[in-house]
Amino acid sequence: MPTRLLLLARHGEQDVPPETPPGTDPPEAGLSIRGRRQAELLGERLRGVPVDAIHHGPLPRAAETARLVSAALPGVPVNATELAGDHLPEDTPAAGLPPAYARLLAGFDPAERADGPRLTAEAVRRFAGAPDGGDRYDLVVTHTFLIGWLVRDALGAPGSRWLGLNHHNAGLTVIRYRTGVPPTLIAFNDVAHLPAELRGTGLPAEYRL
Repeated sequence: MPTRLLLLARHGEQDVPPETPPGTDPPEAGLSIRGRRQAELLGERLRGVPVDAIHHGPLPRAAETARLVSAALPGVPVNATELAGDHLPEDTPAAGLPPAYARLLAGFDPAERADGPRLTAEAVRRFAGAPDGGDRYDLVVTHTFLIGWLVRDALGAPGSRWLGLNHHNAGLTVIRYRTGVPPTLIAFNDVAHLPAELRGTGLPAEYRL
């Protein structure tokens, strides 16, 4: 039975200028020194895995992460796609949500509320599901929102459950898809390839265990 292993990785830590307001992610920012090392270690983790293609979002932090990972996977094609971008997965109704989630959703404008779910639906059609031919391994270097949505989708959870599924920089999530059976979540937010000082970056302090 043909199998797709979907490897999902959040980009490495981005280089945020000191004057940047808290909670703001400058879209033009690339990786920090720690972020580049995270990406290199992720590549080492995947060395020897028969990856068929690397897909990444258009923002610099995702593109740079994919480039550094690809150094450990010579010959694997690297593709930029807006489907792996940093977009709102669903225009989730704020009613009944915790205040922090409602505030997060309130920050998106009408265009983002329309375009994000459209792109996310296309990403699900493109990456989530059994392959048409033989076995396939796809690595998608993306952002925490899309990873959360794909995990939620694989588990058949309600739409709002993408909220709160926060991902470590360079963390690895793996989902298996086969025809006729539900998706299998093999790994979530795995950071075994990162030393302690490179884990939990970009997340609240309580994530650093």
